Amino acid sequence: MIRESCGVVGIYSTDEVSVSRQIYDCLLALQHRGQESAGIAVFDGALKIYKSMGLASEVFDSDILGRLRGHVGIGHVRYSTAGESILDNSQPYQSSGFSIAMNGNIANYKKLKADLSKEGHTFETTSDFELIAHLLNLGLGENDWFEAIRQAMTRLIGSYTLVILTDGGKLIAARDPLGFRPLCLGRADSQETHIIASESAALDSLEATLIRDVEPGEAIMIDGDGLHSKKLVDAGRHAHCMFEWVYFARADSVIEGISVHGVRERLGQNLAKNHNVGGEAIVTPVPDSGRSAASGFAIVSHMPLLEGFIKNRYLGRTFIMPGQKKREARLRFNPIKVIVNGKRVVLVDDSIVRGTTLTKLMGLLRRAGAREVHARISCPPLRYPCVFGIDFPTFTELIAHGKTAAEIQEMTGADSLVYQSIDGLVGAIGLPRDQLCLACLTGEYPVGSSDLSWGQLRRACDLGEGVE
Repeated sequence: MIRESCGVVGIYSTDEVSVSRQIYDCLLALQHRGQESAGIAVFDGALKIYKSMGLASEVFDSDILGRLRGHVGIGHVRYSTAGESILDNSQPYQSSGFSIAMNGNIANYKKLKADLSKEGHTFETTSDFELIAHLLNLGLGENDWFEAIRQAMTRLIGSYTLVILTDGGKLIAARDPLGFRPLCLGRADSQETHIIASESAALDSLEATLIRDVEPGEAIMIDGDGLHSKKLVDAGRHAHCMFEWVYFARADSVIEGISVHGVRERLGQNLAKNHNVGGEAIVTPVPDSGRSAASGFAIVSHMPLLEGFIKNRYLGRTFIMPGQKKREARLRFNPIKVIVNGKRVVLVDDSIVRGTTLTKLMGLLRRAGAREVHARISCPPLRYPCVFGIDFPTFTELIAHGKTAAEIQEMTGADSLVYQSIDGLVGAIGLPRDQLCLACLTGEYPVGSSDLSWGQLRRACDLGEGVE
């Protein structure tokens, strides 16, 4: 089963201005969501697509963007968490009559693909965006786009935000009924251009105004007659992924009206209030994702916030690199000895997934002369696999599965190690607990209006036995 989580953007300009350069700027702002491939599709009387492996800045240049003329288009940046990282699995994907790009992961991909294959459908890729394209084509046989998307939603289990560009020049966007992944709607100051994007930071890159989030279960269509929207499916609840606020989204983004930086800073404040180390110490973040939480910890603890590491920023985010060996090989942190030597250090990180990064950082701080190192983690322990698009799909990848904080402390070499509580996390985000997906923390997986255990979800989606 393919598992991925990426960044999407769609732009429609009614003043006939070519939008490829604006899409490119948005992709640069969303680059943290995927670093393996990038692509843009535009409509200029016909659909045109250009995509390739690499960062957006490596894939596109002025000549390529100049050839991608059209007043409406979509863009995508990708990372894969399973399956092959190859051009065939890059996006946007060209189907019959439209191009599509998605962010998310279809949990029942394997089962639906088998069902469609029995019905005569053939697949060119190993990714779930093609599965959705097949479902949409089935629904479009006798229906409009809204109805086709609604029918697809009734069969899909998982997370997905979609941007679609039709061969008639319509821009369509949709978000799954539980709202796992973020998707927002914005408008340029000229009022002539609408933007759909995974995060509000992409709107900021165009100096556009954030109008609102696309609602879970909603589809939006933008064409020559303006913007049309329809609530297609009401799941009775939401399940926004808490990890977007903890780690994945850019700190300057706003999701569901809530500042990502503000959440992370409150998480750090919670840790300082409840689990301070006492005495003299310095607070240092794991760059870059631990910085906001470290700021919150320093504010409450009245300890100096100092940068204890220099990170090589040209190697990407280690967590989203496919393959554990590649992650380990690309860890490039260097401690600033003059800052940490002889000090008691409070090291603040956003989360512990596999434990490889934290263990290595502990060793680096010790060799740089740190007297003590106390780990404070702004996310509760990740104990269960994510099947909704975050890169820890098996139990064996999670250091916290079946282990106590004391055992993890010993394994990583910390003098003390404390996690955020689930209540602290929910309070910092500020949404009701039943509006968040906490499955990786609790083992309760939101599907429609109910929650399933791992075993129930595994059987419902034909996920296989897995490793527990």
